[in-house]
This record gives sequence, C-alpha cells and structure tokens, in this order.
Amino acid sequence: MATAKKQGILGREELLRIIETCQSIENKGLNPFLINVDDLVSVIRQYFPNWSDPDELCLDAEALNKIATVIKMQSEWIKQRATSLYRDPFLVEEKLRILSIERIAEIFMEAWHPIVELEQVTMGSLEAALRYWTELAPLDERWRRENLLLAETSPTSREELIKQGILLSETFTEELEKLWNELKAVARGRKIRYWDFIGSETYHETVRRAYLTSFLITYGYAALDVQPLEEEVFLQPFEKPVSKENTPAFSFPISISFEEWSRWRQSREH
Repeated sequence: MATAKKQGILGREELLRIIETCQSIENKGLNPFLINVDDLVSVIRQYFPNWSDPDELCLDAEALNKIATVIKMQSEWIKQRATSLYRDPFLVEEKLRILSIERIAEIFMEAWHPIVELEQVTMGSLEAALRYWTELAPLDERWRRENLLLAETSPTSREELIKQGILLSETFTEELEKLWNELKAVARGRKIRYWDFIGSETYHETVRRAYLTSFLITYGYAALDVQPLEEEVFLQPFEKPVSKENTPAFSFPISISFEEWSRWRQSREH
C-alpha cells in the first residue's frame, strides 16, 4: 500500500515535470527537439496504471496534450527548414570532415565565381602614368579653367515666355479660352489623361500647353484628378468656370522634363 502511494507521488511529480518542460519549450520558442518525446511517453505509460483519481487522470491527459503540442512544433520546425533549404551546421561539419582535401578543393573550384581580377603593372602602364602626371597642369591652373556659374531659380514671367516663343503674343485670356474649348471638345464631358492632353509632337509645344493648363485648373476651368495608387493624373473640364473661393488650395507638381516627354512619345508610338 505504501509502495503504491509512493509510486503515485513520484508519478505526479514526473507528470508535472513533463508539463513544465513542454510549457517552457512552447513559451520560449526553443528548439522542440531539445527533448526526447519517446522518453516522455514512456514515463506516462509507466505510471498510467497507478491512476484512479479523476485529478490524476486529468493531469495525465494534460501531460499528453503538452507532448502533442511539442510534436506539432517539431513538425512545423522541419517544414520551415525544409522550405528554406536549411542545413544543420553540425551535419555540414560532419560531411566536411569525411571529405578529402582534394574533393573539398574541387567543390570550391566548381562553385567559385571570382568578382575581381589581378592586374600586373607593366613598363608600358608606368610610362603612361608618368606621361599623364607630367603633362597635367598645376592644380591652381586647372581650377582657373573651370568657369562654374551658380544659377538661381526664379518664377518665369509671361513676357519671358512670349520672348522664348512658348506663349503667343495674343492676349492671355484668348489663349486660355482656346485651350479650354479644346479640352471640352476632346474630353466630351469625361475626364482625360493629363499627358494625353498636354502632350504634343514637340517638347516646346508640350511645355506651352502644360503652362496654360495649370491656369485652367487655377482659374476653375478644369479640375485635376490625381489617383496615387494607379499613378495616373486626369483632367476634368467644366462647362462653366467654377469659383474656388471656399475651396482650399493645394499644389501638385508634375514633371514636364524632356525625359518624361520622350517616354510619353515612345508609349504613343507603341
């Protein structure tokens, strides 16, 4: 009787130890293979005939549940490393130990892809370097040759744009009216892609149309519809100018560089 009681106490301690060990592995995210599942199951099998009390049976079931959790972690551990082509460092080390030095050298040469090369200094290259430094002007003279101009950016006036030929000499209102009517005729009550409207056969004309279009938007003749997710910009003309007194103003810069215009031309050709 005393022996059975002693076995029950030892069994409950073993079950608690198993539960705590599995719980520690689960909570700390440790390697689930640090414990031997077969040993834990054999301990549960050894003490299971001694259980008759419901509390002892519940403790036994909890221990089995924790072991099942560890087994699940082991399965996920293997899947993760199999997907990432994981190789255990100890296995790699053991495999290297059994290989001969000649075989290791062959494997290295097969996998070696050098990204540098060795260049040897020759008499010809030394003569070229000496000639270069001999003919090179002093540093103060080279600096005097550089005429670096610091340019400042400033807004362009309408008179300057007319002088450069970007705007016509006719009145500014007439130019806006003409472009507004063109936008309404092309859009036909719908929105149109910004570059499809301002784009022209020449970069010069494209800049002029973009400049005038900015005033159409500012004065309420049209609206700019920006769709950041699609990276698209559209123009929506109005039949009548819309007052923007109570509308908060915002600035949306659009690059009209020569590179952007060239890409637009190529997309139209294709």
